[in-house]
Amino acid sequence: MLKDQDRIFTNIYGMHDRTLKGARARGHWDGTGDIIKKGRDWIVEQMKASGLRGRGGAGFPTGLKWSFMPKESDGRPAYLVVNADESEPGTCKDREIMRHDPHTLIEGCLIASFAMNAHASYIYLRGEYIREREALQAAIDECYDAGLLGRNAAGSGWDFDLYLHHGAGAYICGEETALLESLEGKKGMPRMKPPFPAGAGLYGCPTTVNNVESIAVAPTILRRGPEWFAGFGRPNNTGTKLFAISGHVNKPCVVEEEMSISFKELIDKHCGGIRGGWKNLKGVIPGGSSVPVLRAETMEDAIMDFDWLREQRSGLGTAAVIVMDQSTDMVKAIWRLSKFYKHESCGQCTPCREGTGWMMRVLERMVHGDAAVEEIEMLLDVTKQVEGHTICALGDAAAWPIQGLIRNFRDEIEDRIKGRGVAATIAAQ
Repeated sequence: MLKDQDRIFTNIYGMHDRTLKGARARGHWDGTGDIIKKGRDWIVEQMKASGLRGRGGAGFPTGLKWSFMPKESDGRPAYLVVNADESEPGTCKDREIMRHDPHTLIEGCLIASFAMNAHASYIYLRGEYIREREALQAAIDECYDAGLLGRNAAGSGWDFDLYLHHGAGAYICGEETALLESLEGKKGMPRMKPPFPAGAGLYGCPTTVNNVESIAVAPTILRRGPEWFAGFGRPNNTGTKLFAISGHVNKPCVVEEEMSISFKELIDKHCGGIRGGWKNLKGVIPGGSSVPVLRAETMEDAIMDFDWLREQRSGLGTAAVIVMDQSTDMVKAIWRLSKFYKHESCGQCTPCREGTGWMMRVLERMVHGDAAVEEIEMLLDVTKQVEGHTICALGDAAAWPIQGLIRNFRDEIEDRIKGRGVAATIAAQ
């Protein structure tokens, strides 16, 4: 279990002063200028050595991503764009950073931007996050007043400006290239890759898009050293991580823990156990709504990291742990997610535009038992036609929850169709 002195986010619950004065008292903005003076290569190497993998869901090594940016400018400016469009159902970790610990993110933006030769950074904030925007903007204003942003930021010799951009509530803008399109004032629709953002991103310039948590942990890693950070978790799954646990636990919460913690320890220590006891657990979505649901039997020995969950054909994603007990109508729950993805599809790719609606309608009939058993295989087949056949990963995100349902809870769909689940259907309505 993570000790308090090893926590990076020292005010995640908003118990302390979130202003610059409070952040400095807790050790943030300490020697930032000196870190920058150690040079770009040093920062990138330290980040690589820490083993930090992106905290936005894909888990791509952060230091490696930073190293893709051009070493020398060809005349174009470079940009860091922070993805704060936290719209994945179940995910609510970045908002805690922005409203209670905003200085971790702002300091991270300065250091990361310097490491990528960027004099400007944009934070793209989810449309629904109104109070978070106010807290973040107030913190940015404080930093300008204190000389930590702007000309010669934090006495580092580096000029740096940070801008906050408020989205309009579209889930698709969480996809990095759709986010860039939206930031440029266009419709939030994903771009074809290549070119990748590091070659041609915002305004056609070299750009890196990173998640809030990935950037916010950087200053502490550089202060304490990559060995400290790499000391948590299993190899290739290192560091501390914010877990957002919701659903049928006694105390839902967001908590910073070490990677590779067991699911049982996470739930018992921080959430007061499963509602109605461990025997009442039915299924868990371990990483936000787009990763496949796993059965209770699998989760009893689960290790919460990228590699273990991938081996179970699910994923850590954003570490938004959605816990479901025996009262859950699993078919209806996955139908509800399917409805969300249908609603949020931008409509650019035919498999996703047509497939999300088709899958949702078939699932809706299955919720009521108004389907044939043969249609389960047909539905699975359609998810495979959507998965991997779209410009961005929204097609995959729509397909995976349904694949998880069929793989792990096929018996529940069959019972519903055969009428054995009729009483449950009536109760659920």
